Amino acid sequence: MNPAIAHLVQTIPPSDAPRAHDWAQVEEELGTILPSDNKQLVDLYGGGLFDDAIWVLEPDCPNKYYDLVTENRDRVEAQQGLWRGGEPKPAELEEAGSRTIAWAVTENGDCLYWLARTGQEPDQWTVMIKEGRGREWEFHAQSCSEFLQSILVTGNAESDMFYDFPTEEPHEFRSSAGFL
Repeated sequence: MNPAIAHLVQTIPPSDAPRAHDWAQVEEELGTILPSDNKQLVDLYGGGLFDDAIWVLEPDCPNKYYDLVTENRDRVEAQQGLWRGGEPKPAELEEAGSRTIAWAVTENGDCLYWLARTGQEPDQWTVMIKEGRGREWEFHAQSCSEFLQSILVTGNAESDMFYDFPTEEPHEFRSSAGFL
C-alpha cells in the first residue's frame, strides 16, 4: 500500500467496504491514465468527504454530484468560460498538451486538480487547487494522497486555501453514498 494512504487509513478509517472500479473504462472516458495512488485511495474509500471539507471524486459515484467523469466534463467548460471572461490562465496550462483533471472539490467551491503534462507520468503530476470564489491557484508538488495526508493529518502543507488545517481529531471520512 502507498505509504501516504496507509497513514490516512490508520488515522482516518474508510467508512464503507472497499469496492473495485473499472479504471480502464474510466481512463478511456477521461482520455488518460490516472495516478496509481488516486486509484488505490478511491478503491479503499470510495468517493466521499474528509473532515467535512474535501470531497474525493469517484467514478460511477452513487451521488451524481461527485462523479469523477461528469465533474471533469463540466470543469473543462467552466475553465474555458473563465478564461474567455478574462480570468488569467496559469502559465503551466499554456504549455502544449497540458490540462487539468479534477480529483476532489471542497465545501467552499475550490477544486483540486492534477496538472497533467505531456510526457510526464501520472504519478508525477502536480496537485493544483483553484480557489472557488476567486482567481488564485496553488501548486503542490505532491501526489493526491500525500497532499491529503499533509493537509488533513500532519499539517506539513503550506496553503492559503487550507489555512485552518489540520482539524482536531478525531478525523472523519463519510462516503458519498451516505449523502443520497
